[in-house]
Amino acid sequence: MLDGLTGLLMSIKITDLIDIVIVAFLLYKMFGFIRETRAQQLFRGILLIVAFFIISEIFNLSLLNWLMSRLITVGLIAVVILFQPEIRRALEQLGRRGVLRNQFKDLSKESAYATVHMLVDAIDDFSSTKTGALIAIEGETMLTDIIETGVVLNSEISVRLLGNLFYEGSPLHDGAVIIRGDRIYAASCVLPLTDRISIGKNLGTRHRAGVGLSEVCDAFVIIVSEETGAISVAKDGVLRRFLDLKSLEKMLLDIYIPSGESQDIFSRLLKGGKRSDKQ
Repeated sequence: MLDGLTGLLMSIKITDLIDIVIVAFLLYKMFGFIRETRAQQLFRGILLIVAFFIISEIFNLSLLNWLMSRLITVGLIAVVILFQPEIRRALEQLGRRGVLRNQFKDLSKESAYATVHMLVDAIDDFSSTKTGALIAIEGETMLTDIIETGVVLNSEISVRLLGNLFYEGSPLHDGAVIIRGDRIYAASCVLPLTDRISIGKNLGTRHRAGVGLSEVCDAFVIIVSEETGAISVAKDGVLRRFLDLKSLEKMLLDIYIPSGESQDIFSRLLKGGKRSDKQ
């Protein structure tokens, strides 16, 4: 037996090890993706169908085997149709690994800091006055189709402009603002709504729109509730609620400034306390 085991180990090639590692990594990522999405319950159902199919093969249960084989065939098509947003997001995440959009790379540290500064100041104002706001920061996935639903501005970011856009009497207040790099690129944009019930029945259209956009692209979405003034962010289909300004600042700095370079600037923010030079 020992000789057989030794022979088996000797027959394994380096390509076999690479093959095993790649497959294990893909399975790990696939299970992680399933765990983070609504596909988890469906996946359990698929496993149950496969188990019945195997049982029917072992015990030669012809009718059950025929039924399970048809369910598996139809189920694969149904999975692609029902979970198109999740599949799209997974493929986009796979395709953009290690890539950084030029719109962030080309920004100087001072410009990036100023952009974060003004965004946080605006969110602070919205939260204090309970002004509903929905701001999407474009990532590597271009939001051209979303921008076409609104009004293109392509203006410099300022606290006053953001305040005017989300002022209840403004003609552009109903919708989302799209930030591209360090500019307000569009306003009054319509975002896709998530159909997930798990995010909470007490959340309104603004939160569902923020989560919905983050499910289909890599945008970073900031939401301010007009009922409570609570600050939330949505990223990769995950909604984080009741954030404080310091946490929001850190998230924005991580987006606009490469990891490590933001630490010095962030420490300045912590020392500086509440900002008063709003523009």
